[in-house]
Amino acid sequence: VQLQASGGGLVQAGGSLRLSCAARRSILSTFRTTDFGWYRQAPGKQRELVAVFNSSGSTNYADSVKGRFTISRDYAKKMVYLQMNSLKPEDTAVYYCNARWHGSDYWGQGTLVTVSS
Repeated sequence: VQLQASGGGLVQAGGSLRLSCAARRSILSTFRTTDFGWYRQAPGKQRELVAVFNSSGSTNYADSVKGRFTISRDYAKKMVYLQMNSLKPEDTAVYYCNARWHGSDYWGQGTLVTVSS
């Protein structure tokens, strides 16, 4: 497993969660030059990009989460985070951590976020 995601759970609408993604194995040595992202997949829907933090330092967010979610990375700990605030029921999904390095994609196992109304 190259990526280990955690932090999902059940939260009420308006609440917050922080997802964590730990780099493992080969990604540890390439962390600085790897693009990281968070994706999500709701039941019956396609996987969609939520946020990305490029190796250049730039970030990008899906319109639906702008102003509510923040992606960050800790170079010392080799961790990537997704801070999710003001959660809505439509944010309910399995969230996946992604790493992209030289055209190769690596995925974490997914962590379930459930937002109750």
